[in-house]
Amino acid sequence: TGLHSGRPLGVDSADYSRALQSPRASFVTLRISGELRGCMGAIKALEPLVSDVARNAFAAAFRDPRFPAVTRDEASKLEFHISVLSESAVIEFDSERDLLAKIRPGIDGLTLYEGSRKGTLLPAVWQSVSDPREFLAHLKKKAGLPADYWSTRIRVERYTALSIGQQ
Repeated sequence: TGLHSGRPLGVDSADYSRALQSPRASFVTLRISGELRGCMGAIKALEPLVSDVARNAFAAAFRDPRFPAVTRDEASKLEFHISVLSESAVIEFDSERDLLAKIRPGIDGLTLYEGSRKGTLLPAVWQSVSDPREFLAHLKKKAGLPADYWSTRIRVERYTALSIGQQ
């Protein structure tokens, strides 16, 4: 639909189950032959899940700033993965070492806040990361910070995700 209309799929959440009508946050990841082709989403639930997924699928295909818009030739090759996020919870810690000890490998997605900077990594990233230290280093880079950066002003929230589709 986005290829033809230039807009996200219009959905009426009333046409869907209660679960899809509930406000939930999601990320949609697109791959072609296993290679990332787009990934967009939201950490906070702002709309019904079905609407959030439709908007994020369109954004991943046509608005991810890392990639040009998906072409008609690519559309049939796309692999879709949807992550439905839980609500975020603040992690209390008093040092980087304490934070690293509280990160749950293979389970946690994390969002790091430092001043005006913010970055998030989905739990699916654990498939390509070996330990909490490496995960945190990638998260800092995603937030535009050096991998070895530390400040007492850093705030971190965790969430989990229900994964649907290919990974």
